[in-house]
Amino acid sequence: MLFTHDTEVSLIAAAILVNTAPGASRSRDDELATTADLVAFLDSQEFTGARLGTVDELEAVRALRPRLRAIWLAERDDAVDGVNALLREGAALPQLQRHDGFDWHIHATESDAPVVTRLQVEAAMAFVDVLRSDEWQRMRECEAPDCEAVLVDLSRNRSKRYCDVGNCGNRMNVNAYRERRSGSA
Repeated sequence: MLFTHDTEVSLIAAAILVNTAPGASRSRDDELATTADLVAFLDSQEFTGARLGTVDELEAVRALRPRLRAIWLAERDDAVDGVNALLREGAALPQLQRHDGFDWHIHATESDAPVVTRLQVEAAMAFVDVLRSDEWQRMRECEAPDCEAVLVDLSRNRSKRYCDVGNCGNRMNVNAYRERRSGSA
């Protein structure tokens, strides 16, 4: 494991959240179009916190996506201001927690904080770990020419190039194979 469990979970959830935005994946559709979509996302990520199930909550989460994306794609030193803003606005208060079979890990919001605040602060705290460990090059955009999804490279050798959103790795490997085959014909 490269980062602690809670950091990896938060980074993956943040990437998935960013990739729900229109145009972020090959589907080009907004994958958080309804409150039901938000509930499905939160459930799939086993996200806890106060959920209102309102359109306002949905809009607040949707508004978080471009902020996370901008930080994700920034250079390491440029990302710090955005991360600090997320922490400050979310009134981050790191505390150790143990629950659901996970040993001590950090939560930086109260358990009853609004879900958008939890998403924001937990993503920011994960970014802090990546920045402090000087591993920011692991935060990147998919290299497929027709995809703008973000990814976190958790591989040992920092070799992940494609996202998990649009089957990009398979598509690019097939394209490369076809190019090699047509060149040898």
